[in-house]
Amino acid sequence: MFDRYIVSDEGFRSRDDGRPGGVVEVRMPYYRGLGLSMVEAVDLTLDGTPIPAERTDFTVHGNTYRFDELPRVLDDRWEMGEPAQLGFLTDEPLAPGEHDVAVSVRLRISYMPVPGGGRDHKRLTLNS
Repeated sequence: MFDRYIVSDEGFRSRDDGRPGGVVEVRMPYYRGLGLSMVEAVDLTLDGTPIPAERTDFTVHGNTYRFDELPRVLDDRWEMGEPAQLGFLTDEPLAPGEHDVAVSVRLRISYMPVPGGGRDHKRLTLNS
């Protein structure tokens, strides 16, 4: 439904903690907010290479979680339109310039018999 808005055109940057990798801003592809326990996955592919879930983290309104923690997070939500930061680690520092960023979001929605979510792909520029 809101697939083309998943990957934000802004907010793509290197990690703040000095480790190799980066951060990309993402939005929920659904018309309502959901509890974080209902976010099954936010899969990232960078320049054609999938980034494993264990090398990513998810930050929404200042709270950071690993994806294996989300099923137990019952007291936090990701609201529609709210940007979240998907942090990721890479083996080497990201080179400045353009990168292909693809994100797939899988959501568990109580009244839908199949998983909800969506996919988006953008070419983003990492400034030096």
